[in-house]
Amino acid sequence: MSIDTYKKEVSMMKLDKLTEMLEGVEEVVFPIPDKELLKRFEKLYTGAVNDVLRERCLINQALPGHIVPLREYQTVAGFAFTVKSAPHVKVRGEMEYRTEMLDEMGEDSFVVWDTSNDSQATLWGGVMTATAKGKKVKAACIDGGIRDTHQILEADFPIFYKYRISNGSLGRCLITSYQSTLLIGTATVKPGDVVLGDIDGVLVIPRGIAYEVLLRSEEIKENEDKIFGWVRSGETIHEISAKGGYF
Repeated sequence: MSIDTYKKEVSMMKLDKLTEMLEGVEEVVFPIPDKELLKRFEKLYTGAVNDVLRERCLINQALPGHIVPLREYQTVAGFAFTVKSAPHVKVRGEMEYRTEMLDEMGEDSFVVWDTSNDSQATLWGGVMTATAKGKKVKAACIDGGIRDTHQILEADFPIFYKYRISNGSLGRCLITSYQSTLLIGTATVKPGDVVLGDIDGVLVIPRGIAYEVLLRSEEIKENEDKIFGWVRSGETIHEISAKGGYF
């Protein structure tokens, strides 16, 4: 084997590992039904779950703070359905591709949409909301614009977004891919990851550790319930700390 061939093979092996790390999707089957997993996550809140992720040295799982809830939602949980778009003037083929994307959305999905920093178009409105709700999608997170806000509110569909504007999407942006890995802020989102949203924003839990994170988060919530009880009963800070409480 020549030196050049060897270098090429070594380079390809490294590229394969990088590709798998960045684009590989974990095919994890949970030890409990999917719906039970989501229901139990919905009894938690993003702050507690984020603390568990920090214990695992995962400190970049929250989507940027500029993404806000339309309402003061209690926790909603679903499986990531990812969409990527970018500003573009092309119109031909866009509606057909959007239809294909919508067909792929399934029950219990949590749509996470990366707009490539679009600041002019809306990617989600009343018709998208009605379509998603009809397919039993749990929620949507748009790192960009929404419109038809009254229709979204009337539908009682949880949505997280960056801005509101009346501009439509056709002729202003183009969907470039879906069900591929996204990087939004510092958070990596892969199809099938568990996504939580509440009044404090949106959090992504890698699918491969979601069940373990759930169990630990439930422990933390139970501990915090005890601490709140100690506080309400009038115990001092030192007494609570001595029993393992924290603030």
